[in-house]
Amino acid sequence: MPNAEETRNDGRDETFDEKMDRNWAELLQELRVLQTGVQILAGFLLTLPFQSRFETLDGFQLTLYLSNVVLAALTTALILLPVSAHRRLFRKGLKDTLVASADRIAKVALAGVALLSVGTSSLVFDVTAGRTAGLTAGGALLALLLILLVLIPNRLRRKAGRE
Repeated sequence: MPNAEETRNDGRDETFDEKMDRNWAELLQELRVLQTGVQILAGFLLTLPFQSRFETLDGFQLTLYLSNVVLAALTTALILLPVSAHRRLFRKGLKDTLVASADRIAKVALAGVALLSVGTSSLVFDVTAGRTAGLTAGGALLALLLILLVLIPNRLRRKAGRE
């Protein structure tokens, strides 16, 4: 059953298939942006073991580092998932299913990028300025990202629904 967003007349003169094609293209562009961020953070993380100071990490820092590496790999896989699904569903007439699932996957991948940013920042602050600074920076960044990535978009959606 279509949701309010799908049935709302947005002034575009397009067929359902054209709308699905446009939505798919927009999702792919968003995933490209996410992928770049993950690649930068993952690249940074993967260079760390080759630094001489890496051997001085304590147990907490090493666990945080390895958690970030796993999170980067999982987030990369999530970002690639819609492309893989598209290859499997190509020419099966399931574009609406693909767009809906890719939308959900993109939201989870966005959360992965946010958590990766928090974890990486926490690690850098912990190593350079101490545990308290690392935990404080991670907590502050987590709160800020929740506001920017969850609360503000939800508020915009509610406001648009009232108009």
